[in-house]
Amino acid sequence: QVQLVESGGGLVQAGGSLRLSCAASGRIFSVSGMGWYRQAPGKQRELVASITSGGGTNYGDSVKGRFTISRDNAKNTVYLQMNSLRPEDTAVYYCDAEGTVNTTATFKSWGQGTQVTVSA
Repeated sequence: QVQLVESGGGLVQAGGSLRLSCAASGRIFSVSGMGWYRQAPGKQRELVASITSGGGTNYGDSVKGRFTISRDNAKNTVYLQMNSLRPEDTAVYYCDAEGTVNTTATFKSWGQGTQVTVSA
């Protein structure tokens, strides 16, 4: 099994910054895509940002220019630097990762979620 552990959420004022981290551990042979999603109360889970093993990135329209995703492949860890935070960024943030546990079997795992609250 592959576990993802997130950290770095909290309460911040509008205009502030937070940095989320998510580390993958367990039976890992390789990790390909990693990403961050968020879900606000009453809304569907949405993509925030994703990153490939080669560093290619993709961002949701609402966070472009404010958030930056990065990863440390040696540590199987993905980061999300969030700047210029807005109250509408308030949500539970989840990381996900997919890859392989051996030469044939794949995995896709989710973290437990971390709360980000932005006050006006």
